[in-house]
Amino acid sequence: MKRIILFVIVVITFSLSGQYATLEPYNDNIKKTEVKEAFKPGEWLKFRVHYGFFNASYATLHLKSAKVDSIPVYHVVGKGKTTGFASIFFKVDDTYESYFDKEDGKPYRFIRKLNEGGYTKDVEINFDHNKDVAILNDYKNNQKFNFTVGDSVQDLISAFYYLRNNYNFEDLVVGESLALKVLYDDDGIFNFKLKYLGKEILKTKFGKVECLKFVPLVQSGRVFKEQESLALWVSNDLNKIPIRIKADLVVGAITADLDAYNGLTHQFEIIMD
Repeated sequence: MKRIILFVIVVITFSLSGQYATLEPYNDNIKKTEVKEAFKPGEWLKFRVHYGFFNASYATLHLKSAKVDSIPVYHVVGKGKTTGFASIFFKVDDTYESYFDKEDGKPYRFIRKLNEGGYTKDVEINFDHNKDVAILNDYKNNQKFNFTVGDSVQDLISAFYYLRNNYNFEDLVVGESLALKVLYDDDGIFNFKLKYLGKEILKTKFGKVECLKFVPLVQSGRVFKEQESLALWVSNDLNKIPIRIKADLVVGAITADLDAYNGLTHQFEIIMD
């Protein structure tokens, strides 16, 4: 139960708690294109995570405006909590925060605070893009780590918003991939890769939604059935918000669905029958 709940909380923000596979070089034919702004301050997304018939948790992402050293930035707060029946067995209360540049999406600060059934973590990463370094402070263990980073590195949360705002997903070709370098823990920088599988129409609580389907590569064996057991559906509109995340585990399956939203920049497109 602990591993399942941990997974569903973190997967909303594209992390699998160290379960990613080592990735081969990806197809670099996909080029960044000029796209319309996909989000704005005030955007709020809520996801309901369920395991079988049980609601396991809720997760939210709230986008705000802030400043870091007088630089205008976006500030995202992501929260995940177990609820109901699941919280009886294992309580989770996690918070992720990211501060990233409003112009180019570069991260300036990343905060990760976990409280998972007694296991805690308190990490802060500060990025200095002038020196191409990132300093990770592990406050719980009183440790500090320095990493050399380039212009393309993202933190766990900023990566999600960077992809939404910098790629025209309609230009993707089935089978090709998007990839980013991400730093979120003292394990260092890893390659995050999303393979595009095409379009699908999903039935949701809001109605039918046309989505683009992606598959992140994950490590099989310990949690997932296969390397491509995790699937992500993103709305095929200018918002590019996650609609559903589904994972086939070694035992059972978990689904996270968009449950509520507010402050979207563009009209949320629903297919009318």
